[in-house]
Amino acid sequence: MARQMVYGINDRPPFFIMLLSGAQHVLTLFGSTTLVPLIFGPAMGMDALQIASLISCVYFGMGVATLIQTSKKLGSGLPIVQGSSFSFIPSVMTVIALYKAAGPETVMQYMGGGLIAGGLILSFIGYSRIVGIIRKVITPVVIGPVIMAIGFSLAGTAVQGNAANYWPASLAVVILIFLFSLVLKNKYVNIFAILLAIVITYCACLFLSQNGTFAPDHPAYVNLARVTEAPWLRDIKTVIIPWGMPKFSLMSFAALLAGFFATMIESIGDYHSVSYASGVDDPDAETISRGIGAEGLCCALSGVLGSVGTTSYTENIGLIGLTGVASRVVVRTGAVILILMSFVGKLSALIATMPSPIIGGAYIALFGTIGAMGIQVLMRADMSSQRNILIIGFAFLMALGLPGWVEANQTLFMDPASSQLAQTLGGMVWAVLKTPMAVAGLCAAICDSIVPGTDEERGIDVKPRGI
Repeated sequence: MARQMVYGINDRPPFFIMLLSGAQHVLTLFGSTTLVPLIFGPAMGMDALQIASLISCVYFGMGVATLIQTSKKLGSGLPIVQGSSFSFIPSVMTVIALYKAAGPETVMQYMGGGLIAGGLILSFIGYSRIVGIIRKVITPVVIGPVIMAIGFSLAGTAVQGNAANYWPASLAVVILIFLFSLVLKNKYVNIFAILLAIVITYCACLFLSQNGTFAPDHPAYVNLARVTEAPWLRDIKTVIIPWGMPKFSLMSFAALLAGFFATMIESIGDYHSVSYASGVDDPDAETISRGIGAEGLCCALSGVLGSVGTTSYTENIGLIGLTGVASRVVVRTGAVILILMSFVGKLSALIATMPSPIIGGAYIALFGTIGAMGIQVLMRADMSSQRNILIIGFAFLMALGLPGWVEANQTLFMDPASSQLAQTLGGMVWAVLKTPMAVAGLCAAICDSIVPGTDEERGIDVKPRGI
């Protein structure tokens, strides 16, 4: 049973409660939404001020996206928060690898172009109701390996790229997350477990940096110089196309398609989850179509606003279940708060000073959880079926093994001696097969569609065990 609602979807709480509840939604998404630009910024070679600008762009883009998604005309109308998507991380890493040599601004321009093109296609799929046809081939047997590939393929980014720089700080974050989320039985501590863990460890690193224990070249050193340089208020002129005009490339577009596929899968599940948490009926086909259409529109706008790909946030759905506050107005209030935060330059600059080992500790917990959520999705399918075991095992193994081989053999796909058209098409195939979740989705979808199996076996219209 869903928790009894204190404020339903159409209710309007008193102003003070509305403001606090909206701020709580912002605090809940704050950690995850901030982590995505903290991954992309250093990966593409941004300095602290550029990372701060990217964080501001992300906050603004996610606030606008949430307002669109909660609209009953443009979006699903459900009280669902939009945030920066982890599903795009492998795809964006491919784009970064392609254009990093040209500088971070160029990477953001190509990413913007890919988000605009892919977002418009996803928007068409949603608003035209084609998504209803696609849903028939997106079963739990397909969804599970895709989500597992998103989380587990990022292990290298979490460990070698960040946590291993200074294990004491990284492990402190992991231990605190376990403590706050699983050991301590306080619902507010549980809700903000990741945020609390990061803040406490950051404060410890800041103290050790200020008293001279950590030298400026130490991986966990916190340098506040950039915060002093940052303006208090962000220039309003930098809101639209802050990184320069978007650039369009078939290779960047192909790489990001895998991210759009994954977010569409995530969001369809989230629309059902938020309806259940809010105590209303399951979303109908029209609601799902508008929701997916809005997600595409929001991603396209993100490309214009210099932000990153967006998707619905499961963490905030859990918050609705915990608090019983499902008011659409509360979520929209949170979106306005997020937009206002995007213009506070020093706040973004402060967040950009986060040491990589702290980020790595958060990644270990978050990426592992994302991967495990894929296993949870598989509970809808019959996992005693040899058919499903073979399909899932094949898809997941290929997702972990094939992209590395594809990346190392780029010339097989883009032969310098071939025509420009052949190189472009080959590059698109290379970009897709280099992305673990795309490989998982393709392998699982093809096998699940052609290998005979019952609806119950494939997990169609079956609720997870225990619900």
